[in-house]
Amino acid sequence: MNIIIAGAWPYANGSLHIGHIAALLPGDVIARYHRAKGDKVFYVSGSDCHGTPVTIRARQENKTPEEISDYYHEEFEECFRRLGFSYDLYSKTSSTEHKQFVTDFHRKLYEGGFVFESSSQQAFCESCNQSLPDRYVTGTCPNCGKAARGDQCEACGSVLEPENLLDAKCQLCGKSPVFRPSTHLFLAITKLKEALNLYIESHADWRRNALELSRRYIDEGLRDRAITRDLDWGIDVPKEGYESKKIYIWAENVLGYLSDCYVLCERQGLDFTVFWNSSRQYYVHGKDNIPFHTIILPSLLLARKDVEFRLPDEIISSEYLTLEGRKISTSGNWAIWAKDIAARYDADSVRYFLIANGPEKRDTDFSWREFINSHNGEILGAYGNFVNRSLVFIQKYFNGQIPKAQYDTTIKQHLAELYSNVGGLIESGNLKEALETIFSFIRSANKYFDEEQPWISNKNNLEKCSRTLATCALIIANLSVLLKPFLPFSSKKIQDMLGIDIDNWAYFELPEEKEITAVSILFERLDKKIIVEEEDKLKGGR
Repeated sequence: MNIIIAGAWPYANGSLHIGHIAALLPGDVIARYHRAKGDKVFYVSGSDCHGTPVTIRARQENKTPEEISDYYHEEFEECFRRLGFSYDLYSKTSSTEHKQFVTDFHRKLYEGGFVFESSSQQAFCESCNQSLPDRYVTGTCPNCGKAARGDQCEACGSVLEPENLLDAKCQLCGKSPVFRPSTHLFLAITKLKEALNLYIESHADWRRNALELSRRYIDEGLRDRAITRDLDWGIDVPKEGYESKKIYIWAENVLGYLSDCYVLCERQGLDFTVFWNSSRQYYVHGKDNIPFHTIILPSLLLARKDVEFRLPDEIISSEYLTLEGRKISTSGNWAIWAKDIAARYDADSVRYFLIANGPEKRDTDFSWREFINSHNGEILGAYGNFVNRSLVFIQKYFNGQIPKAQYDTTIKQHLAELYSNVGGLIESGNLKEALETIFSFIRSANKYFDEEQPWISNKNNLEKCSRTLATCALIIANLSVLLKPFLPFSSKKIQDMLGIDIDNWAYFELPEEKEITAVSILFERLDKKIIVEEEDKLKGGR
């Protein structure tokens, strides 16, 4: 089976925080799982390098937008590498390949009958001397009276236009913008309402946030959206008369999934359209990006009448991750930066916490106390402890050779069932339950070790002791595969100690006469004083 895993493209105007990682990490788990199943996987994403946020940062630092976006792109790549993200291609929207793909896509899009020219009011800040994108105009929502941005009210979910805001202000300087008419190209999303509604209703198994928000966009009325903007940093509009404008980033960044897959197909000699349309597709992002993947991207694909594109299948849309009970705020310095946590802590420990305690179906909170307790209690106390004491016992009393004995039949059956049970949960996007299913088994494996008491049977019942430890080695070997999508680094350590290299998603047994190499601990205990240290750093950054 062909599989496309599409991770959201983070803005390259500032560092990633743990909320970004929590939303994107499910994509890596799903990609690793499908590879282990033997599927052909394209796991793609990249840095969103265009748009006003990048140009603003560039102006603040007296650099070019390209210098800023390239700097953060490289930082993102390093963060993802440290945390074990296994992208097949992580690119950037400023790449030549992406710009060429988008230019060709838009040129054909304009010929499909769903793009029209119209004049609209565009916000311009005379104080900043620049046009403002919708999200950089703030004010009061005319529908609920709460604070809102020019594109959407997060309080009531209403889709807005900047000129509809009450008491509109420039987010950059706080002064009132003026609204000037400007001619742009628009995508006639309203003409696609029936097709979009049928598409959304055919996916009743989506996560609740994706389904409810998508239905709301349909029910409250779709609006045609400008696909060009008066900007000087972005992709040129492939139409005469639009030389001073750029393609609006929402109409090009979501096409990065296609451009990345196109590049991979070119490299591997595959037909892009055939691969795209024959793939099961997962789109992984935070809930604020839902409409871009269930409304905007499908609209762009449906509007191309020269070719039929498969629409997104699975929407893996996370809720929000808060920090010590408060909303993460990059401007307010209330954040844990991905680059810092990746450098200071074991990557598998970070991955475990953000999956086991992540915002899969509801908002969840990151606290240093829970993170340290999770590491010491589950990662080290349950998983690491079982692996270490089992292998150390074999090394000490069996000269490092795994005993040749009959495995416990009940555990053999349970292990075989785990592959199908966990696999089904991963495919349906229930990663938290999948990980808990494995760790529930790990806890039962520790209980098995305790009840079998090999430290006693080693003295008076060698056959029983051999069976116990052979079974424990069997468990550890299979855990290295079952946990690899979630905890790839410790899985590799285990396979290195066992002298195996197995990645197939299926129950297996170790070869006879198998020897283990030097046993090393999987995880170091974290001192609880770290809690106070990290909390003090966080408070000091406010």
